[in-house]
Amino acid sequence: MEQKKIDRINELARRVKAGEALTPEELAERDALRREYIDSVKASLVGQLENTYIMEPDGTKRRLSKRS
Repeated sequence: MEQKKIDRINELARRVKAGEALTPEELAERDALRREYIDSVKASLVGQLENTYIMEPDGTKRRLSKRS
């Protein structure tokens, strides 16, 4: 996710925390940006886990198995 979008999420959060009301368009924008951010974090985590190996006591490596 681009830094510009993260900055926009933070800007909207600061405004809400300061007591300002957001317009319906800003609320929709905030929700869309939050969803995009969560999706990017999940994708990054999945990528890390797909490249993670467990080292067994006998020295062999095995991939993590997927859970449903």
